[in-house]
Amino acid sequence: MHDDPLSTPLQFLKGVGPRKAADLSRAGLTTLEDLLYRLPFRYEDRSRMQPIASLRPGMRAAVLAEVKTANLVRTRRRGFVVFHAVMADESGAIRCTWMNQAFLRDILVPGLRVVIFGDVKLDSSGLHFLNPEYEVADDLGGEEEHVVPGLRTGRLVPFYEKTGSVTPNMQRRLVRAAVDGLPDPLPDPLPESTRERLALMARREAMVLAHFPDAGATVEQLNAFRTPAQWRLIFEEFFLFQIGHAWRRRSAGAEVKPFVPLVNDRVRESAARVLPFKLTPGQKVALREIVEDMRRSAPMHRLLQGDVGAGKTIVALLAAVVAMENGLQVAFMAPTEILAAQHYANIARLLATSRFRVDLLTGSTPAAGRLAVETGVSRGTTHLVVGTHALVQEGVTFRKLGFVVIDEQHRFGVAQRAALRAKGLCPDVLLMTATPIPRTLALTEYSELDVSKIPDLPPGRKPIQTRVVAESRREDVYRLVRHELDAGRQAYIIYPLVEESEKVDLKSATEMAEHLQAEVFPGHRVALMHGRMKQDAKDQVMRDFAAGRVQILVSTTVVEVGVDVPNASVMVIEHAERFGLSQLHQLRGRVGRGEWASHCILLYQAPWTDDARERLKALAETQDGFVIAERDLELRGPGDFFGTRQSGLPRLRTGDLVRDRDIMEAAHREARLVADTGTLTPALQRYVDHRWQAQFGLIEVG
Repeated sequence: MHDDPLSTPLQFLKGVGPRKAADLSRAGLTTLEDLLYRLPFRYEDRSRMQPIASLRPGMRAAVLAEVKTANLVRTRRRGFVVFHAVMADESGAIRCTWMNQAFLRDILVPGLRVVIFGDVKLDSSGLHFLNPEYEVADDLGGEEEHVVPGLRTGRLVPFYEKTGSVTPNMQRRLVRAAVDGLPDPLPDPLPESTRERLALMARREAMVLAHFPDAGATVEQLNAFRTPAQWRLIFEEFFLFQIGHAWRRRSAGAEVKPFVPLVNDRVRESAARVLPFKLTPGQKVALREIVEDMRRSAPMHRLLQGDVGAGKTIVALLAAVVAMENGLQVAFMAPTEILAAQHYANIARLLATSRFRVDLLTGSTPAAGRLAVETGVSRGTTHLVVGTHALVQEGVTFRKLGFVVIDEQHRFGVAQRAALRAKGLCPDVLLMTATPIPRTLALTEYSELDVSKIPDLPPGRKPIQTRVVAESRREDVYRLVRHELDAGRQAYIIYPLVEESEKVDLKSATEMAEHLQAEVFPGHRVALMHGRMKQDAKDQVMRDFAAGRVQILVSTTVVEVGVDVPNASVMVIEHAERFGLSQLHQLRGRVGRGEWASHCILLYQAPWTDDARERLKALAETQDGFVIAERDLELRGPGDFFGTRQSGLPRLRTGDLVRDRDIMEAAHREARLVADTGTLTPALQRYVDHRWQAQFGLIEVG
């Protein structure tokens, strides 16, 4: 992709001097490519301006009018202002009102011609625009005098998000100058076979029409990003992302493990002795896929997905037994000390009659105990070590690490995951998550991984009855909790904060634990747990709750992952409207682990947003974690799906992982087809070798 005209610095574009180039650079725009792949975020049909006299309530219209009067009104509400303007054209006049936008008095001054776009409203004073979008139509002199006719009115108009000092108008003019100067044909990174197979538009034509659509496009198509021009450019970006993954995945297949496990009758018998129950069909399939991977010469990179309570840990442990029976060590990393301690207790119990030594290493491990564990790991006398991020610290060295399990992997930075893998010689890596990953994200963050799913739950699990309840019905909720406690069950009550905040009116765990113990459930023991407590205090609370010495556990979201108390049958989540959908699903998964019916109560406080209402409704309607994950992706977007930006999601310029799922799947298929041929075009090979990492900003797990 050498000699690509799109690599031209923007400072050489007509109308861009050193000062403007610096402004553009601060906005992340340094080359023609940066500018042209920053597509408009929406389009307006301004080919037909409406006369003001023709406007009717409910219309969405654009008018070109002159500001006749403008004034700023301060209201009784402190700090709240209203800006009023009267706009007029030859046919009539209309009021426009903007809430809390005082700066408009310096922009929309009388005599100025402005394009107003928005919904026409009707109130007792007549027709008006409320908070309409506006664009100054007059030429203002200075840099603004280089106006290209027909960019802002009289056509389908592109709109760009303002970034720093780079205004939408500035981008519109620069993009026009850039596309007009592009050579034809433009070098194309897509293989000719791909372009022909998908009947894709030429690259230069796609750039022109994506920014300045012709009359053949509709606003509906454009704003859905489904015109042929937009589809082609989005596909191009997704394809380049996927070809990097596909080629690296192919190259990774050339790695050879120094130790390849064997599976014989002795290994099978050892695994069978560990198994405390019969595996579900989904667990059997997942275990078979994992072990088949382990028996290959190339190191395994596999993601094990399973809903809350699906039994991922026992599958991972059985695979670990295969590794240990072959003389390999196993590292099992968990994101929190509570979860690591629980995994250690369960694994140690299951391996108690085996010959394998299991140790625990966390940040709270005392110095003497830490030295003993590190010595056992380095000498190989410790066969399996469970731990937190403490496992990746410099002092921890393995004698023969061959199998790595990383639980709730999205809670670790990718660098931490890579650091643990680096402690072995091409070890098999199994990532686990109880946050089901929508297919679109699986094709991005996990594109270099094989994926196994456990779709079913262990037999005997009963559906959890989930209800959305208003704060005003709190006493009904307490009656339900009391009924379950009297039947010998236990309950969780979750709060979003630890202590009361003057700024945020949320129930705090500390305050409410005292209230619940003293006034609501005086006959039952209430305990408190939160992330600020010392580890030994948290461990003691959890031991007491698991043993039934505590009937009600008041907690923050530290119990979201991994706490397993089958006797708990009620989960009450205070201010449920403040939680993400996947987090709510994780919390709900703490109950429903016993043989009795369980309840999840989502207490909300009005007023609540439409998004919050949709989240709680979705949770009440289904217990399928994969359905919930897809809905959460739609509501929150991929950037917030994991609650972290440490994930390997690509930095996309044209595409959207929610909106463009179908295009990502097409790009995934095409990239695999191209990579499977074993050769890349010279342009693609240079791209993968020199630009892929920088463009998509990924740190690889392996």
